[in-house]
Amino acid sequence: MSTPQTPTPQAAPPAWEAAAGDPRSGHPDLPGYTSPIPVVRTHLGHALASEWTKIRSVRSTMWTLGVFVLIVVGVGLLTAVVIDHSSASMSGPDDPLSLGFFGVLLGSICLITLGVLTTASEYGTGMIRTTMTACPSRGRVLAAKAAVFSLTAFTVTLASTALVALAQTALLDGSGIRRPTGAEWLRGTVGVSLYLALLGLLSLLVGSLLRRSAGGITIMIGLVLAPLVVALFMFTPSLERVRTVLFEYSIPNQLSVFYSNSLGQAGPSGWDPLWIMLGAVAVASAGAWALLRHRDV
Repeated sequence: MSTPQTPTPQAAPPAWEAAAGDPRSGHPDLPGYTSPIPVVRTHLGHALASEWTKIRSVRSTMWTLGVFVLIVVGVGLLTAVVIDHSSASMSGPDDPLSLGFFGVLLGSICLITLGVLTTASEYGTGMIRTTMTACPSRGRVLAAKAAVFSLTAFTVTLASTALVALAQTALLDGSGIRRPTGAEWLRGTVGVSLYLALLGLLSLLVGSLLRRSAGGITIMIGLVLAPLVVALFMFTPSLERVRTVLFEYSIPNQLSVFYSNSLGQAGPSGWDPLWIMLGAVAVASAGAWALLRHRDV
């Protein structure tokens, strides 16, 4: 005669499954689990907030922008003090704000460096994988980086150039130098700030294209200095036209146009340097966006 088998008792479901409304629990009052975390559709604002948090929390940003302000303001004020104590006459038709040109030109290297590091450093550390995981839309990430960096660079440059312009005007008042006009104020502050913001943005895009900080910084500094250096060694008459073009369309000369100190007469004038740099940024943006879509991170 066979012995009746005792049914094996089934283990009770875990407490978290019962609370989550697991279908196996058979509880009619718990239809299914609903996450207490709200699901929000992401947009560009989230990417902008993320990039702003990154750029302001990295030490290199504070150091680079701090050195930029120190160079622009320091060199500008030092030049004004030297001119104020000089016996040479500075009266003439030149832009009275042109004394700030040298500080702005040296400070542009800081914005170039920061622009490249904004993108290339993430590839070097591997942080870009986390960024793309949090925001799979690569175009949105690039747009957020460009917007945050450009606005930061423009704001810092505008504050620095405006401070230098006001200080120079106050120091040199009564030294035989005429007061700047409204158009000269606009070009020497807003125009220069827009140009440097675009130059830094071009550096950011080059960093995205190369994904190497050292290579991107080297190329951008070469882009600023190489045309002038190469033009200096073109002595033959057959290269005269090429030498003139290199001088007139070099970045230092385009920057000096905002101070009415162009090296040539047939080159860019007025607000032309801004449109030239904007065209270069548009081309670099298209290339960076295309490669970002098709290359692995």
